[in-house]
Amino acid sequence: MNIQLTYNRRQTTTTNVGGLSIGSEYPVRIQTMANTSTNDIEGSLAQAERCIAAGTELLRFTTQGMREVESLAQIHQSLQGVARSTAQRSHTPLVADVHFQSDVADAAAKVVEKVRINPGNYIDPARKFKQIDYTEEEYQAELQRLRNRFIQLLNICKEHKTALRIGVNHGSLSDRIMSRYGDTPEGMVESCMEFLRVAVAEDFKDIVLSIKASNTRVMVTTVRLLVWQMQEEGMAFPLHLGVTEAGEGEDGRVKSAVGIGALLADGIGDTIRVSLSEAPEKELPVAKALVDYFADELSTRYAATTQVKIEDNTVYFSNADTDWQLFQLHAAAECGRLLWDHNCTELVLNNDHFAAEDLARLSKDVLQAARVRMYKTEYISCPGCGRTLFDLEQTIAQVKAATSHLQGLKIGIMGCIVNGPGEMADADYGYVGAGRRKVSLYRGKECVLKNIPQEEAVAQLLALIEADKK
Repeated sequence: MNIQLTYNRRQTTTTNVGGLSIGSEYPVRIQTMANTSTNDIEGSLAQAERCIAAGTELLRFTTQGMREVESLAQIHQSLQGVARSTAQRSHTPLVADVHFQSDVADAAAKVVEKVRINPGNYIDPARKFKQIDYTEEEYQAELQRLRNRFIQLLNICKEHKTALRIGVNHGSLSDRIMSRYGDTPEGMVESCMEFLRVAVAEDFKDIVLSIKASNTRVMVTTVRLLVWQMQEEGMAFPLHLGVTEAGEGEDGRVKSAVGIGALLADGIGDTIRVSLSEAPEKELPVAKALVDYFADELSTRYAATTQVKIEDNTVYFSNADTDWQLFQLHAAAECGRLLWDHNCTELVLNNDHFAAEDLARLSKDVLQAARVRMYKTEYISCPGCGRTLFDLEQTIAQVKAATSHLQGLKIGIMGCIVNGPGEMADADYGYVGAGRRKVSLYRGKECVLKNIPQEEAVAQLLALIEADKK
């Protein structure tokens, strides 16, 4: 789908999040999400201070239930005290990440500056990947039920001056939306717009929207479609960008740069998060590098130090970066959209400061991140949060060590059931946290082994893959 847009980020409305302005003429904001247990108040505060020192402008915490709301209120109060004692203008706004429990969203809206809800599980039942045949009257009745419940949250947010993020993720659409639209960009956009239309009708304006996917091509296509749909309906709300479950290391950075960079190059995006399966403070330098790069106008980026040429089906990119990590980000951020928008299938990178074999490897990594061609195993891993019940980084290393020889497979590694199986939407196999030191294994979206001991899970995952090959 090729969406033609005439878009200027500066024409978006402005959303206020605890004194932080997002959208319009304001700079692109960077943010991250804590991966501590929210109920570990001391650990959460320590991590929050590291993230704030690293430059986060918003900080999100998982908020599964009322106990987490109470803990988040204590974290919020403590950070306010730190801000006052250090004479900061204000403390860093906190965001509550809520899934499955709308009453928890209501409570969280009273204690933090922003609440993120997922339309796929805000009021609709937990997805079971079932086809449901609705009559038009039944479907409209479900929309009215959504509207009635969502207005309660909007009224609380108005009273407490709390902003909302309406955050749709690929693979986490409700069965209701899936039954009508399928797992498509159109379904993802409609899931978001259902809530946005209610907010607009209720004159609630402090909203940020996000539509994320691990598949960069799906993510970029869907965000462009959302922008187009908003324009069609006379709306222009700020957008949060991110490639969800991007992974870790170089692969996670390249994949994030491909997706986020394509949209920043379009002029789309008011706040970003680079979701890495690493400590959250490590996400922030990557996000800042992307924001800084696209802060320059195109003519400035393409000055004498950067050259881009497209011939036949090949993109040629070169610049004078002397830092390898920056070159990775800049090449990925520029080239993903060029590969898609010009239907190219080859990429050649040039830079006199780096070895030819490293440039060739990076070219392949960008092509894979852009889903143009698969060269190696792809790992779709969540960044972890307070819901994760095992050591995510250690587990990823174990899974990679056992499966990296399986060229062309996509393997999802998810900390909890919120992110898996739905959000590893197109993975061939999945390793999903099911409880403390318990793991469930998936073939596609089908759970084939439930609640197995974590120490056996990697071996059983490999055995499952080998059995399927035979």
